[in-house]
Amino acid sequence: MTEKSKTTLTSLPFPPITASHILNCSFHTWHPLFRSLTPKSRLVPLTQPFLDYLRADGIVLPPEANADDSGYEDEEEENENIDPSDQWLSVHESIRETIETLGGKVLPKLNWSAPKDATWISATNDMECRTPNDVYLLLKSSDFITHDLEQAFDGCVDQAEIPYHLVLRKSFNLNPSLEFRCFVRNKRLIAISQREMNYFEFLFDLRDSFRAKIQEFVERISDFPESNFVFDVYIPPPHEKLWLIDINPWAPRTDPLLFSWLEILQLPEPEAGTIFDPEFRLVQRDDPEAYQFASTKYSAHKLPREVVDASMAPGGMKSMMEEWNKVMNKELGDSSDDEGP
Repeated sequence: MTEKSKTTLTSLPFPPITASHILNCSFHTWHPLFRSLTPKSRLVPLTQPFLDYLRADGIVLPPEANADDSGYEDEEEENENIDPSDQWLSVHESIRETIETLGGKVLPKLNWSAPKDATWISATNDMECRTPNDVYLLLKSSDFITHDLEQAFDGCVDQAEIPYHLVLRKSFNLNPSLEFRCFVRNKRLIAISQREMNYFEFLFDLRDSFRAKIQEFVERISDFPESNFVFDVYIPPPHEKLWLIDINPWAPRTDPLLFSWLEILQLPEPEAGTIFDPEFRLVQRDDPEAYQFASTKYSAHKLPREVVDASMAPGGMKSMMEEWNKVMNKELGDSSDDEGP
């Protein structure tokens, strides 16, 4: 046995991760390059007061003209509530106007992450937003958004200023079985993974065709400034057009799905000018992933049972929040009484 074979890896052999790499994978950076390849989206630059609002504890929503729009406004207490949007009215108005421009329904995200872990708090249990308050509620309830705000450069060798943007994407029906994660190393596509971790028999007949289309698609995004990156692509019926959904960092934070990062990093380097078919992994019928239909996504972000139950029942979340406010107001009142004049 050689000395080399005895060596044990203590960390993944990633190249140094720089702040510039993370920023190049931010939606606001790459979207202008590939706007024609992405679903219709608009960006709203975010001000410091709005970022302070997102970072603040608690969920306080601006009053709405029609309280029934959000389901969270108590009309009896409306006049007592402070409007947080007074500090960022331009952002608030831009969000409202953008929702209208995009047909009244949008899907929000920040520079890198979407609040997929916070759909439990939405009245529709998804990311579709019809009002600015719907957007704020998702953003402030999401650990993924908190990561964008507080830990964007985790693991990087340097730091940089971040021009934060809110991305509002026109809502459309996306079939998750047709979304794929693609790994590019040294500008060459080396691996493809199914994104939805469930078994779909029909995908196996389409795999070769999809692989060829994705390989062609890589040439269309060759202007991306990084040599190593990960991108998500959607191939809706009739499977002729491909949509660029996202670009992700070449970093441990990006989920390799059906691969491991060690596999990705150690795959043989395809030689320039040679015919190379990247490995395309799908969930097999007998894979453990094939039985996740009944499992809960984002289990690391599970909530108390009463919160989940309330979010599932019509008006349940509104009632729960009203009760919570009453409890908090009572506790504050008791505390004031104890302290005396």
